[in-house]
Amino acid sequence: MAQLTYREAVSRGIAQEMRRDPSVVFLGEDVAGAGGVFKTTTGLLDEFGPVRVVDTPISEQAILGAAMGAAMTGIRPIAEIMFSDFFAVCWDMVVNEIAKARYMTDGQVDCPLVIRTGNGGSVRFGAQHSQSVENWAMAVPGIKVVAPATAHDVVGLMAAAVRDPDPVLFFEHKALYATKEDVADGEILEELGRARVRREGSDCTIVALALMVPRALEAAEQLASEGIDCTVIDLRSLIPLDTTTILDSVQTTSRLFTVEENPQACGWGAEVASIVANEAFWDLDGPVVRITTPHLPLPASDVLEDLAIPSAERIADTIRKALD
Repeated sequence: MAQLTYREAVSRGIAQEMRRDPSVVFLGEDVAGAGGVFKTTTGLLDEFGPVRVVDTPISEQAILGAAMGAAMTGIRPIAEIMFSDFFAVCWDMVVNEIAKARYMTDGQVDCPLVIRTGNGGSVRFGAQHSQSVENWAMAVPGIKVVAPATAHDVVGLMAAAVRDPDPVLFFEHKALYATKEDVADGEILEELGRARVRREGSDCTIVALALMVPRALEAAEQLASEGIDCTVIDLRSLIPLDTTTILDSVQTTSRLFTVEENPQACGWGAEVASIVANEAFWDLDGPVVRITTPHLPLPASDVLEDLAIPSAERIADTIRKALD
Protein backbone atom coordinates (compact mmCIF):
# COMPACT_ATOMS: atom_id res chain seq x y z
CA MET A 1 0.00 0.00 0.00
CA ALA A 2 1.34 3.41 -0.97
CA GLN A 3 -0.10 6.90 -1.10
CA LEU A 4 -0.50 7.90 -4.71
CA THR A 5 -1.67 11.08 -6.36
CA TYR A 6 -4.25 10.91 -9.12
CA ARG A 7 -1.50 12.26 -11.38
CA GLU A 8 0.91 9.46 -10.44
CA ALA A 9 -1.87 6.91 -10.86
CA VAL A 10 -2.07 7.74 -14.56
CA SER A 11 1.53 6.71 -15.22
CA ARG A 12 1.17 3.69 -12.93
CA GLY A 13 -1.92 2.50 -14.78
CA ILE A 14 -0.29 2.91 -18.19
CA ALA A 15 2.94 1.26 -17.03
CA GLN A 16 1.04 -1.68 -15.52
CA GLU A 17 -0.54 -2.45 -18.88
CA MET A 18 2.62 -1.82 -20.90
CA ARG A 19 4.52 -4.30 -18.72
CA ARG A 20 1.74 -6.86 -19.03
CA ASP A 21 1.23 -6.59 -22.78
CA PRO A 22 4.03 -5.71 -25.24
CA SER A 23 1.45 -4.69 -27.85
CA VAL A 24 0.47 -1.64 -25.74
CA VAL A 25 2.04 1.62 -26.96
CA PHE A 26 1.56 5.22 -25.87
CA LEU A 27 1.55 8.31 -28.05
CA GLY A 28 0.71 11.96 -27.75
CA GLU A 29 2.00 15.49 -27.66
CA ASP A 30 4.87 16.04 -25.16
CA VAL A 31 4.17 12.73 -23.43
CA ALA A 32 7.69 11.23 -23.68
CA GLY A 33 10.67 13.38 -22.68
CA ALA A 34 8.53 16.08 -21.05
CA GLY A 35 6.43 13.56 -19.12
CA GLY A 36 3.18 15.18 -20.23
CA VAL A 37 1.99 18.75 -19.84
CA PHE A 38 0.36 17.73 -16.53
CA LYS A 39 3.31 15.48 -15.57
CA THR A 40 1.10 12.42 -15.75
CA THR A 41 3.48 10.28 -17.83
CA THR A 42 6.80 10.88 -16.11
CA GLY A 43 9.11 7.86 -16.28
CA LEU A 44 7.37 6.00 -19.09
CA LEU A 45 9.97 6.91 -21.71
CA ASP A 46 12.82 5.79 -19.43
CA GLU A 47 11.21 2.40 -18.82
CA PHE A 48 9.73 1.58 -22.22
CA GLY A 49 11.84 3.55 -24.69
CA PRO A 50 11.02 5.73 -27.71
CA VAL A 51 9.52 2.91 -29.79
CA ARG A 52 6.64 2.38 -27.35
CA VAL A 53 6.36 5.92 -25.90
CA VAL A 54 6.12 8.32 -28.82
CA ASP A 55 5.99 12.11 -29.00
CA THR A 56 3.77 13.27 -31.86
CA PRO A 57 3.35 16.51 -33.80
CA ILE A 58 0.87 19.08 -32.53
CA SER A 59 -2.00 17.55 -34.47
CA GLU A 60 -4.94 15.82 -32.84
CA GLN A 61 -5.94 14.32 -36.20
CA ALA A 62 -2.46 12.85 -36.64
CA ILE A 63 -2.45 11.40 -33.11
CA LEU A 64 -5.80 9.66 -33.53
CA GLY A 65 -5.18 8.66 -37.12
CA ALA A 66 -1.97 6.90 -36.10
CA ALA A 67 -3.68 5.34 -33.07
CA MET A 68 -6.60 4.05 -35.11
CA GLY A 69 -4.35 2.56 -37.77
CA ALA A 70 -2.24 0.87 -35.13
CA ALA A 71 -5.32 -0.51 -33.35
CA MET A 72 -6.68 -1.96 -36.58
CA THR A 73 -3.44 -3.90 -37.13
CA GLY A 74 -3.13 -5.61 -33.74
CA ILE A 75 -1.46 -2.96 -31.57
CA ARG A 76 -3.22 -1.62 -28.47
CA PRO A 77 -2.53 2.12 -28.43
CA ILE A 78 -3.13 4.59 -25.64
CA ALA A 79 -3.38 8.04 -27.22
CA GLU A 80 -3.45 11.36 -25.39
CA ILE A 81 -5.46 14.40 -26.39
CA MET A 82 -4.02 17.03 -24.06
CA PHE A 83 -7.24 18.89 -23.26
CA SER A 84 -10.68 17.37 -23.83
CA ASP A 85 -11.73 20.65 -25.49
CA PHE A 86 -9.42 19.65 -28.38
CA PHE A 87 -11.71 16.74 -29.25
CA ALA A 88 -13.53 19.40 -31.27
CA VAL A 89 -10.53 19.38 -33.64
CA CYS A 90 -10.56 15.62 -34.22
CA TRP A 91 -14.17 14.69 -33.45
CA ASP A 92 -14.76 13.41 -36.98
CA MET A 93 -12.04 10.82 -36.46
CA VAL A 94 -13.62 9.71 -33.17
CA VAL A 95 -17.27 9.72 -34.27
CA ASN A 96 -17.15 8.64 -37.89
CA GLU A 97 -14.08 6.41 -37.97
CA ILE A 98 -12.99 5.01 -34.59
CA ALA A 99 -16.49 4.49 -33.18
CA LYS A 100 -17.78 2.76 -36.32
CA ALA A 101 -14.84 0.67 -37.54
CA ARG A 102 -16.08 -2.66 -36.20
CA TYR A 103 -19.69 -2.02 -37.24
CA MET A 104 -18.84 -0.93 -40.78
CA THR A 105 -16.50 -3.89 -41.36
CA ASP A 106 -19.07 -6.40 -40.07
CA GLY A 107 -16.79 -7.27 -37.16
CA GLN A 108 -13.76 -7.97 -39.31
CA VAL A 109 -11.76 -5.05 -37.87
CA ASP A 110 -11.54 -4.22 -34.17
CA CYS A 111 -10.33 -0.87 -32.88
CA PRO A 112 -9.10 -1.52 -29.31
CA LEU A 113 -7.64 1.83 -28.31
CA VAL A 114 -7.81 4.17 -25.34
CA ILE A 115 -7.96 7.93 -25.81
CA ARG A 116 -7.13 9.65 -22.55
CA THR A 117 -7.56 13.37 -21.94
CA GLY A 118 -7.56 16.11 -19.32
CA ASN A 119 -11.18 17.15 -18.73
CA GLY A 120 -13.09 19.72 -16.71
CA GLY A 121 -12.66 23.04 -14.97
CA SER A 122 -11.84 24.59 -11.58
CA VAL A 123 -8.21 25.17 -12.62
CA ARG A 124 -8.63 28.66 -14.17
CA PHE A 125 -7.79 27.71 -17.75
CA GLY A 126 -10.63 29.65 -19.35
CA ALA A 127 -13.42 28.78 -21.75
CA GLN A 128 -11.34 26.89 -24.33
CA HIS A 129 -9.43 24.67 -21.88
CA SER A 130 -11.94 23.96 -19.10
CA GLN A 131 -14.92 22.24 -20.65
CA SER A 132 -16.40 19.04 -19.32
CA VAL A 133 -17.28 17.16 -22.49
CA GLU A 134 -18.03 13.62 -21.39
CA ASN A 135 -21.63 14.15 -22.46
CA TRP A 136 -20.42 14.70 -26.04
CA ALA A 137 -18.90 11.23 -25.98
CA MET A 138 -21.88 9.60 -24.28
CA ALA A 139 -24.02 10.49 -27.28
CA VAL A 140 -21.86 8.54 -29.77
CA PRO A 141 -22.64 4.83 -30.32
CA GLY A 142 -19.59 2.60 -30.52
CA ILE A 143 -17.32 4.13 -27.87
CA LYS A 144 -17.11 3.61 -24.13
CA VAL A 145 -16.81 6.55 -21.74
CA VAL A 146 -14.89 6.45 -18.45
CA ALA A 147 -14.27 9.20 -15.87
CA PRO A 148 -12.51 8.10 -12.64
CA ALA A 149 -12.71 10.12 -9.42
CA THR A 150 -9.91 8.46 -7.41
CA ALA A 151 -6.30 7.37 -7.89
CA HIS A 152 -7.24 3.71 -7.37
CA ASP A 153 -9.86 3.92 -10.09
CA VAL A 154 -7.47 5.65 -12.48
CA VAL A 155 -5.23 2.57 -12.31
CA GLY A 156 -7.98 -0.05 -12.32
CA LEU A 157 -10.16 1.55 -14.97
CA MET A 158 -7.17 2.28 -17.18
CA ALA A 159 -6.38 -1.44 -17.08
CA ALA A 160 -9.96 -2.32 -17.96
CA ALA A 161 -9.99 0.23 -20.78
CA VAL A 162 -6.76 -1.03 -22.32
CA ARG A 163 -7.96 -4.65 -22.23
CA ASP A 164 -11.38 -3.81 -23.69
CA PRO A 165 -11.99 -4.71 -27.36
CA ASP A 166 -13.77 -1.40 -28.01
CA PRO A 167 -12.46 2.17 -28.18
CA VAL A 168 -12.60 3.90 -24.79
CA LEU A 169 -12.50 7.62 -24.06
CA PHE A 170 -10.81 8.06 -20.68
CA PHE A 171 -11.56 11.40 -19.05
CA GLU A 172 -9.11 12.40 -16.31
CA HIS A 173 -10.17 15.44 -14.32
CA LYS A 174 -7.49 18.12 -14.25
CA ALA A 175 -8.57 19.43 -10.84
CA LEU A 176 -8.08 15.96 -9.30
CA TYR A 177 -4.47 15.42 -10.42
CA ALA A 178 -3.02 16.59 -7.07
CA THR A 179 -5.43 14.61 -4.86
CA LYS A 180 -4.02 11.61 -2.96
CA GLU A 181 -5.18 8.32 -1.53
CA ASP A 182 -3.74 4.99 -0.43
CA VAL A 183 -3.55 2.58 -3.36
CA ALA A 184 -2.82 -1.13 -3.00
CA ASP A 185 0.36 -2.59 -4.43
CA GLY A 186 0.27 -5.06 -7.31
CA GLU A 187 -2.03 -5.29 -10.30
CA ILE A 188 -5.32 -3.42 -10.09
CA LEU A 189 -8.17 -4.18 -12.48
CA GLU A 190 -11.64 -2.68 -12.24
CA GLU A 191 -14.73 -3.33 -14.37
CA LEU A 192 -16.13 -0.90 -16.90
CA GLY A 193 -19.79 -0.12 -16.32
CA ARG A 194 -19.77 -0.78 -12.59
CA ALA A 195 -20.62 2.21 -10.38
CA ARG A 196 -19.35 2.44 -6.82
CA VAL A 197 -21.41 3.49 -3.81
CA ARG A 198 -19.12 5.87 -1.91
CA ARG A 199 -21.56 6.56 0.91
CA GLU A 200 -24.74 4.85 2.10
CA GLY A 201 -27.77 6.85 3.21
CA SER A 202 -31.53 6.58 3.45
CA ASP A 203 -32.93 10.02 2.60
CA CYS A 204 -31.74 10.65 -0.95
CA THR A 205 -29.41 9.42 -3.68
CA ILE A 206 -26.74 11.66 -5.20
CA VAL A 207 -25.23 10.47 -8.49
CA ALA A 208 -21.96 12.12 -9.44
CA LEU A 209 -18.93 11.76 -11.71
CA ALA A 210 -15.23 12.70 -11.50
CA LEU A 211 -14.65 15.99 -9.60
CA MET A 212 -18.29 16.09 -8.56
CA VAL A 213 -17.82 12.91 -6.49
CA PRO A 214 -15.66 14.46 -3.73
CA ARG A 215 -17.86 17.54 -3.80
CA ALA A 216 -20.98 15.41 -3.42
CA LEU A 217 -19.36 13.55 -0.53
CA GLU A 218 -18.49 16.84 1.16
CA ALA A 219 -22.08 18.02 0.69
CA ALA A 220 -23.35 14.73 2.14
CA GLU A 221 -21.23 15.25 5.25
CA GLN A 222 -22.62 18.76 5.67
CA LEU A 223 -26.16 17.44 5.36
CA ALA A 224 -25.50 14.55 7.74
CA SER A 225 -24.86 17.06 10.53
CA GLU A 226 -28.40 18.34 9.90
CA GLY A 227 -29.98 14.89 9.97
CA ILE A 228 -30.18 14.36 6.19
CA ASP A 229 -28.63 11.03 5.22
CA CYS A 230 -27.41 10.76 1.61
CA THR A 231 -26.21 7.92 -0.57
CA VAL A 232 -23.45 9.02 -2.96
CA ILE A 233 -22.90 6.98 -6.13
CA ASP A 234 -19.75 7.42 -8.20
CA LEU A 235 -20.79 6.40 -11.71
CA ARG A 236 -17.16 5.94 -12.88
CA SER A 237 -18.34 5.29 -16.44
CA LEU A 238 -21.17 6.63 -18.58
CA ILE A 239 -20.98 3.96 -21.28
CA PRO A 240 -21.58 1.28 -20.06
CA LEU A 241 -23.90 2.89 -17.49
CA ASP A 242 -24.65 1.03 -14.27
CA THR A 243 -28.39 1.61 -14.13
CA THR A 244 -28.90 -1.24 -11.66
CA THR A 245 -26.99 0.48 -8.87
CA ILE A 246 -28.85 3.75 -9.48
CA LEU A 247 -32.30 2.14 -9.55
CA ASP A 248 -31.63 0.00 -6.48
CA SER A 249 -30.64 3.10 -4.54
CA VAL A 250 -33.66 5.10 -5.69
CA GLN A 251 -35.93 2.28 -4.53
CA THR A 252 -34.43 2.76 -1.06
CA THR A 253 -34.21 6.55 -0.82
CA SER A 254 -37.07 7.67 -3.14
CA ARG A 255 -35.22 10.87 -4.10
CA LEU A 256 -32.57 11.42 -6.77
CA PHE A 257 -30.12 14.25 -7.40
CA THR A 258 -27.55 14.28 -10.20
CA VAL A 259 -24.43 16.43 -9.92
CA GLU A 260 -22.94 17.26 -13.31
CA GLU A 261 -20.08 19.52 -14.31
CA ASN A 262 -21.17 19.60 -17.94
CA PRO A 263 -23.67 22.32 -18.95
CA GLN A 264 -27.29 21.53 -18.21
CA ALA A 265 -28.60 21.14 -21.77
CA CYS A 266 -28.16 17.53 -22.89
CA GLY A 267 -26.00 16.62 -19.87
CA TRP A 268 -25.57 13.01 -18.80
CA GLY A 269 -27.87 13.58 -15.84
CA ALA A 270 -30.78 14.06 -18.22
CA GLU A 271 -30.27 10.50 -19.45
CA VAL A 272 -30.10 9.21 -15.87
CA ALA A 273 -33.26 11.13 -14.99
CA SER A 274 -35.04 9.69 -18.02
CA ILE A 275 -34.06 6.13 -17.10
CA VAL A 276 -35.23 6.57 -13.51
CA ALA A 277 -38.49 8.16 -14.64
CA ASN A 278 -39.13 5.18 -16.93
CA GLU A 279 -38.01 2.41 -14.61
CA ALA A 280 -38.66 3.70 -11.07
CA PHE A 281 -41.27 6.44 -11.35
CA TRP A 282 -43.48 5.02 -8.62
CA ASP A 283 -40.52 4.78 -6.24
CA LEU A 284 -39.92 8.53 -6.42
CA ASP A 285 -41.33 10.88 -3.77
CA GLY A 286 -40.38 13.97 -5.77
CA PRO A 287 -38.92 15.09 -9.08
CA VAL A 288 -35.38 14.23 -10.08
CA VAL A 289 -33.23 17.30 -9.46
CA ARG A 290 -30.22 18.05 -11.66
CA ILE A 291 -27.40 20.20 -10.23
CA THR A 292 -25.32 21.43 -13.16
CA THR A 293 -23.13 24.11 -14.65
CA PRO A 294 -25.16 26.83 -16.43
CA HIS A 295 -25.31 26.72 -20.22
CA LEU A 296 -22.46 29.16 -20.80
CA PRO A 297 -18.73 29.16 -21.61
CA LEU A 298 -16.73 28.82 -18.42
CA PRO A 299 -15.19 32.11 -17.28
CA ALA A 300 -11.47 32.43 -16.50
CA SER A 301 -12.20 34.50 -13.39
CA ASP A 302 -11.75 32.35 -10.29
CA VAL A 303 -14.82 33.83 -8.59
CA LEU A 304 -17.05 33.37 -11.63
CA GLU A 305 -15.77 29.87 -12.40
CA ASP A 306 -16.47 28.81 -8.82
CA LEU A 307 -20.00 30.18 -9.13
CA ALA A 308 -20.61 28.30 -12.38
CA ILE A 309 -19.37 24.82 -11.42
CA PRO A 310 -21.35 23.00 -8.70
CA SER A 311 -19.71 23.37 -5.29
CA ALA A 312 -20.30 21.30 -2.17
CA GLU A 313 -22.21 24.22 -0.72
CA ARG A 314 -24.51 24.54 -3.76
CA ILE A 315 -25.11 20.79 -3.80
CA ALA A 316 -26.00 20.77 -0.10
CA ASP A 317 -28.21 23.84 -0.39
CA THR A 318 -30.13 22.43 -3.37
CA ILE A 319 -30.76 19.13 -1.61
CA ARG A 320 -31.70 20.86 1.63
CA LYS A 321 -34.31 23.02 -0.11
CA ALA A 322 -35.71 20.12 -2.15
CA LEU A 323 -36.18 17.93 0.92
CA ASP A 324 -37.51 20.69 3.16
